[in-house]
Amino acid sequence: MDVSARPATADDLPALVTLATAAIEELTPNRGGAVWRRQQARPLPPGDSLRADLDDPDAFVVVGTIDDTTIGYGVLRLEHLRDGSTLGVISDLFTLEGARGVSVGEEIMDALIAWATEQGCFGVDSLALPGDRHTKNFFESFGLVARAIVVHRSLEPRPDAPS
Repeated sequence: MDVSARPATADDLPALVTLATAAIEELTPNRGGAVWRRQQARPLPPGDSLRADLDDPDAFVVVGTIDDTTIGYGVLRLEHLRDGSTLGVISDLFTLEGARGVSVGEEIMDALIAWATEQGCFGVDSLALPGDRHTKNFFESFGLVARAIVVHRSLEPRPDAPS
């Protein structure tokens, strides 16, 4: 079994669209997922935003494969900060559920961090939803630790609240 990651190309767009859609559908029902979908997730359908990232020199799109079958992807964007430094921000990192635990995510993450390093980033950020222990542990294995906690209060009426 050959597990690897490589830079994505325009030919990968159909697989990227499928993976991004699956990621959004998987994360939305989780705690914090509904706000994440509105604020940070790719718009659906994700084809145009993925195509834009493929063409953007400040973005790096990677696909993870097993025996040349694409089963995961990651996207890192360069964020140029006020002080002139650059932060790498991982906006997407997803592997199909049935292919987790065989190092595809690790290969993708290694490729993203290597590119961020080549671009002169001083660090890398990403997001894990609250309660998603697997993602938190995965990021911590790469040295990413919490540096902020975002809190939220919904002002929308709850469907189960008495009127």
